[in-house]
Amino acid sequence: MDILKIITPENPTLRQKAAPVERVRDMALQQLIDQMIATMRSVNGAGLAAPQVDQSLRMAVIETPAEIDEEGEEIPNSRKLYTIINPEITWASRKMVKGVEGCLSIPGYVGEVSRHQAIHVIGLDRSGKKLNLRLKGWDARIFQHEIDHLDGVLYTDRLTAPENFWTEEEFEELLKQEEVEAAD
Repeated sequence: MDILKIITPENPTLRQKAAPVERVRDMALQQLIDQMIATMRSVNGAGLAAPQVDQSLRMAVIETPAEIDEEGEEIPNSRKLYTIINPEITWASRKMVKGVEGCLSIPGYVGEVSRHQAIHVIGLDRSGKKLNLRLKGWDARIFQHEIDHLDGVLYTDRLTAPENFWTEEEFEELLKQEEVEAAD
């Protein structure tokens, strides 16, 4: 399976509103979906939107994290893989939650972003069947991040404050400092 090139913010495709997908069962689209999944997994990503691979289409692939049991072990087959085509957020909770996000198109950096705690998303799966998803927590955050890509929005546009943007190394140091302070 071909691994696709993930583009960075210099490429104008990332800042454009993506076009709706017209023919869901098109073989070329199905191949693109497979390539996007392989690409996302090759870099341990949680999601990948078509504009991130220079395809201006309203489509994303998302793989939610595995559930963890009481012993801290990954529960087999608990990851969920979604392909969502022409997604639309039809409801969002008033409650917002801050969290740290990264992006495959902005490698090496993370930032604090406020997102809706829960959302309702509709769209199509890769076979053209309707999806109707109620999501909360981390899953809701991933979907909001990927749907933003389809509208030309990057997480850096939604930072809680300009100073809440760090290199991954700076963020690791901040976490270590917080652990030391919490232990005192």
